[in-house]
Amino acid sequence: MSLSTDPRWSEALAHLPDYLGNHVRVSVAALALGLLISLPLAIIARNRPVLRTALLGLASIVQTVPGLALLALFYPLLLALAALTAAWLGFSFSAFGFLPAVLALALYSMLPVLRNTITGLSGVDPAVLEAAQGVGMTPRQSLTMVELPLALPVMMAGIRTAAVWVIGTATLSTPIGQTSLGNYIFAGLQTQNWVFVLFGCFAAAVLALVVDQLLALIENGLRNRSRIRTALGGLGIAALIAAMLVPAIARPHARYVVGAKTFTEQYVLSALITQRLQAAGLSATTRAGLGSNVIFDALASGDIDVYIDYSGTLWANQFHHPDIKPRAELLGELKTTLAKQDITLFGELGFENAYALVMPKTRADQLGIHSIADLASRAPAMSIAGDYEFFSRPEWAGIQKAYGLTFRAQRQMQPDFMYAAVASGEVDVIAGYTSDGLIAKYDLVTLADDRHAIPPYDAIVLLSPKRRDDEAFKAALRPLLGKIGIAQMREANLRASGNDASSSPDVVARWLWEKVGGK
Repeated sequence: MSLSTDPRWSEALAHLPDYLGNHVRVSVAALALGLLISLPLAIIARNRPVLRTALLGLASIVQTVPGLALLALFYPLLLALAALTAAWLGFSFSAFGFLPAVLALALYSMLPVLRNTITGLSGVDPAVLEAAQGVGMTPRQSLTMVELPLALPVMMAGIRTAAVWVIGTATLSTPIGQTSLGNYIFAGLQTQNWVFVLFGCFAAAVLALVVDQLLALIENGLRNRSRIRTALGGLGIAALIAAMLVPAIARPHARYVVGAKTFTEQYVLSALITQRLQAAGLSATTRAGLGSNVIFDALASGDIDVYIDYSGTLWANQFHHPDIKPRAELLGELKTTLAKQDITLFGELGFENAYALVMPKTRADQLGIHSIADLASRAPAMSIAGDYEFFSRPEWAGIQKAYGLTFRAQRQMQPDFMYAAVASGEVDVIAGYTSDGLIAKYDLVTLADDRHAIPPYDAIVLLSPKRRDDEAFKAALRPLLGKIGIAQMREANLRASGNDASSSPDVVARWLWEKVGGK
């Protein structure tokens, strides 16, 4: 199939105005905020060695924090602040997506701006400063008419570096709900759609290079006192921002937002829900790649309207219940608990996607391992891999306590990569998902949980407080309830884990609806 006929490329291009426009919006806002903070601080600190050292030290420390961690840290902080303002001042704000991304990226932009501004101002010839004083200039006049103009080329070099850093790091803002070019990369990694991964990387790189070259033109114009180059660079930046933002602003905003977590099944189900809403004449969009806690908090605060969660995840991970109850009883209590937060447990989809310890079938048979209890005696000589959340979740602690499991090594990796890793012998055991079609593809086997350490994981539809009484919304979703069986979901997940045009979550979601829609 040629690039021109591969629907994955046309799908990637269809998302470009939205992803690129939002990427530019958050990058411009973050860089502007970073400059607004950094430039005055650098001017104040230029002749104060202690303050200068402290500022540069703090900015350097921020740079050592991984970008994704810094972005993630701002979300709970802002969520707590929003709750406080709502309780004390009577108003709240959204802690989801744009605001935490802007604040984190602004911090990331500060070091090069601070450093180059201080360096540029410190590098002004003392004789020039004496001359300024000699002609009667005040300190403010000397700063604005002499020092800053002479330091501008060096300052622009710092702004160039900050801009490239911000544009690159903004791709990591997807997991906290900010749409960006990172949506291509995260979705592509989860669904093994390498067209999306390459497209996202290429788009981010091109954007960073174009911005860098336009800022370089401004820097060159300032250095050589060429007003034409400076003006051309400025006009280029303004035109680029306008070209990226105008289509995004002009496009009508979707009324409903469908959330999705960070694995293949979630991408397929969110696409299915979006398609059902659109088929009912309701405008909808998706926010994918969100962590378990982020997505639940986003639903509770109304930043998203609906998403699929799993009863065991909510029971053990969100509400921290240590006991495991029968399925019906657990669902009943969960519905009551959610209702107290004004969240609607709308219904079950009809299948369960539980965690399970998984091994290659041939090796399990050779070692006589058919259950987690059988595994316990051999685990100290084995390695285990799980997704990014598993080993910090209560379920893992419960399994260890129930069976006394201790492995030689623990590894974390992309969910889809785990299955290939255990099949090839890179690890001995993985914490897989019972609805994943890759279990059959790689001839793997799930180990029995005889002691019921793992809770039931029914796939359930959760609605935000503001959609509790939205009958049109609920009517569009109702045909999905109880219709998706485990075999159909496994087949859908297997299809979505391929690397061809038919593996797009949108395509797979349409296939899944054809299988279940008429029932």
